[in-house]
Amino acid sequence: MTTIDTRPLRTLVHTAGAPEGEWWRDAVIYQVYPRSFADASGDGIGDLPGVTSRLDHLAELGVDAVWLSPFYRSPQADAGYDVADYRDVDPLFGTLADFDEMLERAHRLGLRVIVDLVPNHTSDEHVWFQAALAAGPGSPERARYLFREGRGVDGTEPPNNWQSIFGGPAWTRTTDPDGTPGEWYLHLFDSRQPDLDWEHPEVRSEFEDVLRFWLDRGVDGFRIDVAHGMVKAPGLPDWDGHVSMIEGNEDAGDVEAVDSVSGAGNQGPMFDQDGVHDIYRAWHRVLAEYPGDRALVAEAWVEPLSRLSRYVRPDEMQQAFNFAFLATHWDAPALRTVVEASYRASDAVGAPTTWVLSNHDVVRHASRLGLAEPGSRPNGIGHGDEQPDEALGLRRARCASLLMLGLPGSAYLYQGEELGLPDHTSLDDDLRQDPAFFRTGGAERGRDGCRVPLPWASDAEGFGFSPTGVTWLPQPAEWASYALDAQRGVPGSTYETYRSALQLRRESALGSGGMEWLHGLGDDVIAFVNRDVLVVANLGPTPIALPAGAELLLASTDPTVGDDGAVHVPSDVTVWARYTV
Repeated sequence: MTTIDTRPLRTLVHTAGAPEGEWWRDAVIYQVYPRSFADASGDGIGDLPGVTSRLDHLAELGVDAVWLSPFYRSPQADAGYDVADYRDVDPLFGTLADFDEMLERAHRLGLRVIVDLVPNHTSDEHVWFQAALAAGPGSPERARYLFREGRGVDGTEPPNNWQSIFGGPAWTRTTDPDGTPGEWYLHLFDSRQPDLDWEHPEVRSEFEDVLRFWLDRGVDGFRIDVAHGMVKAPGLPDWDGHVSMIEGNEDAGDVEAVDSVSGAGNQGPMFDQDGVHDIYRAWHRVLAEYPGDRALVAEAWVEPLSRLSRYVRPDEMQQAFNFAFLATHWDAPALRTVVEASYRASDAVGAPTTWVLSNHDVVRHASRLGLAEPGSRPNGIGHGDEQPDEALGLRRARCASLLMLGLPGSAYLYQGEELGLPDHTSLDDDLRQDPAFFRTGGAERGRDGCRVPLPWASDAEGFGFSPTGVTWLPQPAEWASYALDAQRGVPGSTYETYRSALQLRRESALGSGGMEWLHGLGDDVIAFVNRDVLVVANLGPTPIALPAGAELLLASTDPTVGDDGAVHVPSDVTVWARYTV
């Protein structure tokens, strides 16, 4: 048993800010993946009226804002990240009037709304790309995209050797009107998602107009998809690496080492080019035309952290997801290193650190943390793969979430994590829809497992997701115990733990607080003080005793009380305690 000294060494890492600062500096933001959140129409696919019907849940949970994944008009080749019309709602999700109603309801509940913007590529059904195909080589229409002649005899080879993130070549050859093979076009993702050429002024002007369209409707900000990918290196040079996302850095050393390799990033001449920052400076000026501290959020899988911080300089974006934190394995020294490096990088530019553990692109952390190598990031889990320890994964997920929510800065929650949802790890392959599964020939299971519709009612067909009981992906039968109605009002449930954490976080102003490490507790313990709250996460096998005078506020799993009356923090548990020295 290790006991915390009542006079331990403390090291200041991050200085507290003002609680009344801009909302995005300390907000807890909830990601809604519309097709899987709530279905009002009964077709088995979530929609905007379904979102509106469940906004009370988010207000009760205690989040500050909602981020909506794409709901724009789209052929849905990549679940809406292939946009055909950036100024309209796809009929699958409703209408513009439905969006306006949802936005108005959210604002009445005190929730801000961030919408997804997908500027790296369009759908192949976008009017621009259709015009480009019709116009032919050398045309102004093709100049908006990255069309190139092929290499080799008769141009039969792609223009370079780049590979798609979804697997296979990043180039597709067109067919000319007379039936002969034509030019190639670049797509870093699916072949139905052609990349735009952001050197073209018309592309830049169009997206500034798109920003204004949604700002005029009243949105509070934008999450920018593939924010690091719009500008490519001049000449589109060959690259001998690969473009998949890098695994977590479980062997992280000191802070400087993590800043060299953060543990999460895309590499190559198609990512993190300096020219992207001119785009975001222009967008910053657009948002500044509107009142209310509108925000831009970067989805930038960038390393090192010092490169990521460039996206949130004072004249660019407001937030950038901390994927280095998400990708770090279940290892206390590595997590301490990433946390400290993150504050060093973000504080240098006056930006908040934006924490995240799960989203629609990765295996949920309740499943990742139940693997034999906890925190590793397989590209989906399915039949024949290692199956996570569900109980251990949930215990660690709750521990990780309480650790994250105790850190100063902003934090993102992915829908269902407040219920403790795991991935659907036994989903039949013949039901999968992720293009990554098909483009890799099934080598990657893809992201369907984290996108299964939410369970709202334990005894209802489809767990209350849809009035008809239909769901676009099947839900595991064991999800009945995770349903909201099975947890609401139940002391110690995952839902009530999240709700208590968000309430305490707000009341104690932890999001705008400071952070001091508490030393001397052993390598397996993460301990810090934020304002007058002590956060202790025990990732090791040996229980930790809180110091005398520490008033227990919240625990991810019930702690124990020793014979000496001290609160003991077991393995894989985080506690918050009122603590002053």
